[in-house]
Amino acid sequence: MEMDPCTSTIELRVFVGTWNVAGRSPIGSLAVDLGEWLNLKDAADMYVLGFQEIVPLKTRNVIGAEDPTEARNWNVLIGKTLNNEYGCPWLTPIWHPIPSENCHYVKNSEPESRMSNNETSMREQSRSQHEKPKGVSKYKLMASKKMVGVFISVWMKSDLVSKYYISNVKVCSVACGIMGYLGNKGSVSVSMTIEGTSFCFVVAHLASGEKKGDEGRRNHQVSEIFRRTSFPRSPADDDIPHPLTILGHDRIFWFGDLNYRLYLEDNSARQLIKKLDWRALQEFDQLCREREYGGVFQGWEEGAIEFAPTYKYSSSNCNRYSGGVPSRSGEKQRTPAWCDRILWYGKGLTQLSYFRSESKFSDHRPVSALFSTQIEVVNSTNPRVVARHTILPTIPPPVETEQSNHDKEAESTMISLIVKDLEASPTHNTRCIEQIDDSDCS
Repeated sequence: MEMDPCTSTIELRVFVGTWNVAGRSPIGSLAVDLGEWLNLKDAADMYVLGFQEIVPLKTRNVIGAEDPTEARNWNVLIGKTLNNEYGCPWLTPIWHPIPSENCHYVKNSEPESRMSNNETSMREQSRSQHEKPKGVSKYKLMASKKMVGVFISVWMKSDLVSKYYISNVKVCSVACGIMGYLGNKGSVSVSMTIEGTSFCFVVAHLASGEKKGDEGRRNHQVSEIFRRTSFPRSPADDDIPHPLTILGHDRIFWFGDLNYRLYLEDNSARQLIKKLDWRALQEFDQLCREREYGGVFQGWEEGAIEFAPTYKYSSSNCNRYSGGVPSRSGEKQRTPAWCDRILWYGKGLTQLSYFRSESKFSDHRPVSALFSTQIEVVNSTNPRVVARHTILPTIPPPVETEQSNHDKEAESTMISLIVKDLEASPTHNTRCIEQIDDSDCS
């Protein structure tokens, strides 16, 4: 008996968002703003959220030990928002919770359809021990990683986690801020494989500044992130090969406060903004030039920008850009720019929307994009009987000797083992949680 592979294609809708929250904690009315940003009326299958400055970029935060408190607070709020119920057991993927939320993830999630009855029963028993009677979470936390103020949080629908094989979930952080190695600027990345398709999500916070030459510092940091981001194999990995670098993945998303500005004088930029002439304004955009004229993002794609620049607003609860003429006392003079961006690379991705939200929580406006991608799922579910000679070649009858009789017995035993192996159910992996220290990757 052999298994006849059957391949099907599924559509996965991925929401990617970025938000520089200016060092503010997720409290107050932010829950309402977060719900509007995530657009839950048109819910996606995955939510990949990148944040910058979840802590103030002060000396003690940059050079001190990582404090997971703010990352935990953001994950709590995101989980509650996605699952539409305060008090919902939103961390159900963590069968063995770890004390720190600096990084945790679900590893090698085996679909329930591929589990034996005993294993399914054990999982249901485990769920009953961890979940409250209120119900199952709609979304599960798949990965979370913080480096100073840069933070990524990846969520996926619970039913898809149970249905499809998710493996090799890994994280990496690259610090390339002060002196080239401090974490006030840099990136955090997540690598994961869904069935046979690999994904990489890179959240970056690049060097600020609108003076001539500042874009060169940003470009250098991008090159460093490409060079230093890695996802090495570990003994706990399964047998499926996974990409070791960013560009080795099938689907790649790069997003965050990339800080690219405009090659345009402040007053001229504000006049185009007043006219809502986004196309004319983009002709002076530094990131567009990097993509189109052989820069560090050559070959990467970005959707049409049909919204106002997202930075810099005067203060929270204000819709006025900072600076301008006349400027207010003590206010920073900044030319408005599209600092917050979402790029993608790889075949099989279609962007469905690209927009900014209007939360006044910080001096940046959050930006998000919705993508559709196709994933091939191979299911060996159609057994059929085949002739034994298709498994083993036909061997001419040997001369009958004591040794040949022994060989025949060995051959018969080998055939029976092969048939038994084919009829047996595949090895099932249980789900586990691991924590990766920053020392695992440069």
